[in-house]
Amino acid sequence: MSAASKRRVVVTGVGALSPLGHDWSAVRERLRTGRTAIRVMEEWAAYEGLSTRLGSTVPSFDLPAHYNRKTMRSMGRVALMATRASELALADAGLLGDAFVKSGHMGVSYGSSAGTPSAIGDFGRMMADKSTEGINANTYIKMMSHTAAVNIGVFFGTTGRVITTSSACTSGSQGLGYAFEAIQSGKQLAMLAGGAEELDATQAAVFDTLFATSVKNDSPECTPRPFDARRDGLVLGEGACTFVLEELEHALARGACIRAELIGFASNSDGTHVTQPNAATMAQAMRMALEDAGIEPWEVGYVNAHGTATDQGDIAESQATREVLGSQVPISSLKGYMGHTLGACGALEAWMSIEMMREGWFAANANLQQPDPRCADLDYVMGEPRALHTDIVMSNNFAFGGINTSLIFRRWKQQEPVK
Repeated sequence: MSAASKRRVVVTGVGALSPLGHDWSAVRERLRTGRTAIRVMEEWAAYEGLSTRLGSTVPSFDLPAHYNRKTMRSMGRVALMATRASELALADAGLLGDAFVKSGHMGVSYGSSAGTPSAIGDFGRMMADKSTEGINANTYIKMMSHTAAVNIGVFFGTTGRVITTSSACTSGSQGLGYAFEAIQSGKQLAMLAGGAEELDATQAAVFDTLFATSVKNDSPECTPRPFDARRDGLVLGEGACTFVLEELEHALARGACIRAELIGFASNSDGTHVTQPNAATMAQAMRMALEDAGIEPWEVGYVNAHGTATDQGDIAESQATREVLGSQVPISSLKGYMGHTLGACGALEAWMSIEMMREGWFAANANLQQPDPRCADLDYVMGEPRALHTDIVMSNNFAFGGINTSLIFRRWKQQEPVK
C-alpha cells in the first residue's frame, strides 16, 4: 500500500484499569512522586516452591448496575477488566451508546496471555480427577485466550472484525498495531484496541522456573529495577487498557477530541529461541516502525522501554535501542512502578507515554540507581521526572516466542479540540 493511500489513525479515547490508578490524574501522581504499586502477595506463601512473593494488583473499581449476573456470566476477571476499560474508552471518545459502535464499522483488536487462570484450573482438575465437577457452559469461555476480545464484542454489540492477539508481553501492543493496520487500510473506521491480564501465581511460576522473577520479598518498594546493575528479575502485575483508534477524517467529521496520532507500527520475530532475547531483530522492529511512520531516528524524542528488569532482556533491548536511535535518546521503563502487566503492558505503557508527551515530562526509571555497565550507554531518565518537549514517542515491547513490537505516536497539533 502506498503512503498516499494509507488512512491516518488517531487516538480519540482511552480507558484503563491499572495498579497505579484508573485515570490519568491518579497515575500522574504516582509517577511524579515515584510511588510504586508493588506489594507482597501474602497468599502466594501457600505455594510450595514458588520463590517470588511480589506482585502488583488493580485496586477495586466500580461497576455500573448493568454489570449483572446475566451480562457477566461469560466473564472471568481478565474479561471483566477489559470490558470495563473499553466502556470507559468509549465514554471518553463520546461513542458510548452511539449507533456507530454496532454499525459494523467498528471492530475489536485485543489480547491477553491467557484467559482466567481459575477457569483453566477447572479443566486441569478434570484431567487429574477424571470428573467434570465444577465445569459449566461458561468455563471454557472464561479460560480461552481470546476471552477479552469476544466479551468486549458481545457486551457492546460490535459487528466489525475481531482480531485476537495472544502473544504474552506483546498482546496489547499487537492489539493496537493490528487495529492501526485495519483502519489504515480502510477495512474499519474505528477499533477498540488494547490488552488485559489477570494476575495469578501460575504466571509467577512460569518466570520462577526461568529464574527471572525478583525475590526481594522483604523490600517490594525497591524492585523491580529495570537496567540497574543490582536488578534481580521482574515482578508481575495486572490491568487492562483500551484505546479507541479512529480514522482521522471520521474523527474530525464528528468533532472528536484527539489525544495523539498513531503513525507507525512494526512486529517481527527472532526466529531463534523461545525465551532468549535477540538484539538484532529487536532493532529491526524499531527500524521497520520508523519506516512505517516515515520519520528519521533523530525525530524520536523519548522511548518507553519494555524494560522488565531481567538480566538478558534489559541488555539486549538497550543494545538494540542504541543501535537504532543512538545514545542520546531519553529512555525509561514504567514496569518499575506497576510490574510487568503482560498482555496489558503494551496498551497501558503507550497510554501513559502519550499523556506524558502531552504534558511535557517523562517519568524516571523507578529504582534505577546504577545502570548496568553491560547495558548500552543510553540517556536513562533517573532520579526525578524530566521536563522534556517532544512531538514523537516510541513504545516497545518484546515477548516470549521472540515476538517484537514497536509503536510510534505523534503529538496532535491541529486546531481541532484537544483533550
